[in-house]
Amino acid sequence: MRRFTAETADPATIVEELLHGDGAVGISGLFTPEEIAQARAIVMTHSEEAADKVTHFQGAAAEDGRLNLQRRVWNLLAKGEVFSRMASHPVLMDILRKFLGTEFIMGSIAANRILPGGPGQEPHVDYPYWDFHRAETHPIGLNGSFPMNAQVSVLLDPFTVESGATGYVPGSQKELRYPTPEDKFYEKCEQMTGAPGDVALFYGVTWHCAMPNNADHDRSAILIQYLPKWVKPMEDMPAALPRAFLDQASPDLRQLLGLNYPYPEVLDTARAGNTEGRA
Repeated sequence: MRRFTAETADPATIVEELLHGDGAVGISGLFTPEEIAQARAIVMTHSEEAADKVTHFQGAAAEDGRLNLQRRVWNLLAKGEVFSRMASHPVLMDILRKFLGTEFIMGSIAANRILPGGPGQEPHVDYPYWDFHRAETHPIGLNGSFPMNAQVSVLLDPFTVESGATGYVPGSQKELRYPTPEDKFYEKCEQMTGAPGDVALFYGVTWHCAMPNNADHDRSAILIQYLPKWVKPMEDMPAALPRAFLDQASPDLRQLLGLNYPYPEVLDTARAGNTEGRA
């Protein structure tokens, strides 16, 4: 995985790496230790107090009835201003405008906490490609001529081989299909290792998964999903946020929340200006 700093993160170089290289890059220097500590404290509080939440992990529950070893915290924008700063960091925004179009949106922002002993995930690809194992539900001829997803992981704990840093198969984004056992993922995969505050940015159709956490510490990250403006987002984030938050959102956050893109709407009652340019 090629690694960049905030100063060397050239959007054109990174986009080339996402599309035609390994499919993943690392970026350091975007967030301060104070921001990471603040975000981690919020995640720890909510993941300790909350009941089990939706997760795509398999085999998550402990046999003895203890709390889930792999936990998600959703609706992060409402839980701390630091998450808005993470989602709209200028370096990330510049890269993603080149990768997904200037009006891209955010499909989800959540925390993923894997406690020691957490078993990890099955190899997969991410939304909207996530159910490619059901090929008949997608349009015929769907190909990788343009991306419909970018994933950002902001590391809150050390991501090491032992703690289960995300495994991925370099170059697998070119396959544009769901991995199968015959692909021997675990024999080919590398891992997105890094220190707290580092960012792993990858094309979500790259085969990847969380690996088992065999360390004596948590392995937590903020997971942010970005999509072209016309892809239906995974989370209805505006519906979960207070009106005051939406009214005060910065231009970049309004874009990320999809507030600048009017569809779907009831065109029978829409203002004429919303449909200009339509045949």
